[in-house]
Amino acid sequence: MITFRKAQASDLPVIVAMLADDPLGAAREDASLPLAQGYVDAFDAIDADPNQLLAVAVDGAEVIGTLQITFLAGLSRKGAWRGQIEAVRIAGQRRSGGIGRLMCEWAIDQCRARGCSLVQLTTDKGRADAHRFYDSLGFTGSHIGYKKAL
Repeated sequence: MITFRKAQASDLPVIVAMLADDPLGAAREDASLPLAQGYVDAFDAIDADPNQLLAVAVDGAEVIGTLQITFLAGLSRKGAWRGQIEAVRIAGQRRSGGIGRLMCEWAIDQCRARGCSLVQLTTDKGRADAHRFYDSLGFTGSHIGYKKAL
């Protein structure tokens, strides 16, 4: 049975490995052990922030998925809160089994429970399968996202 929970420090190596396990992540992540201190520092900051939720999907004792939700307060939409979903990953051997759908539905429920009136996410332009997946969950490609490396 798949369950979802807040990530723990002991989950970090598996989470980083999932982030690195795709063509885009392989070029920007480093899952070698010991993990780079930046991963540990980022985990600690996320874990300490009440508006961040780094979550994992678990099957028994095995971590098989991850995502991060940032809860954003804003003035637009009459002061509405938003949930920003990021870094959605499923372990390679478990992809295409419906776990991503369950995990995203769980994340949307978490946003709803926190009073968010909108859930948003970004996905790389080259991830056509991900676009179809998010469309099937009811998301719409209504905006163009921009990023600038610093």
